Amino acid sequence: MNFLKKYNNEKNIRFPFFEKALKIAYERKLKIIVETGTSRGKEKFFFFKKINWKDGMSTLIFADFVNQIKGELHTCDISKKNIDNAKDFTKEFSKNIFFYVDDSINFLRNFKSNIDFLYLDSFDGHNVELASQHQLNEAKNAINKLNNNSIVMLDDKGAKTLYSLEFLKENGFHIIEESDNQVLLSKLK
Repeated sequence: MNFLKKYNNEKNIRFPFFEKALKIAYERKLKIIVETGTSRGKEKFFFFKKINWKDGMSTLIFADFVNQIKGELHTCDISKKNIDNAKDFTKEFSKNIFFYVDDSINFLRNFKSNIDFLYLDSFDGHNVELASQHQLNEAKNAINKLNNNSIVMLDDKGAKTLYSLEFLKENGFHIIEESDNQVLLSKLK
């Protein structure tokens, strides 16, 4: 897991939590990561794409992780531009990544595999009510694809998690780690 250290950028306030979650994923031998809301990076001068550590760059971190463990990352975003940017950032890990341009609720509803690690980070949290309803619907469409060993990570705690957190708890998940920005849940302790 030493490869993760290269993502410990001072601007990446989410890194310690990603590191904890991926250590748990590694210990549990979790191979299938599903992410909603692909890392988009940021553009400079209208054409130059740059890593945006303030957003956490989850897609890049997850892509490297699944490359190390011979797993799969399935990442979905409603924006083709975001997907294209993420493809550029993760091209060295492309054999282990599957990209989807779709609404995340529809994507999760139609996803055919089991999910070992679910990361919900789609829909900007500027409208807390709409973002929280959206994340709840994501959780509802993914719940039957999760197993007792699965972990679920919710991003933007408080801005998107108003309903999904309680829904997951009602369905047997409990909080195993929590930060100012994220919540990690599992059925296992």
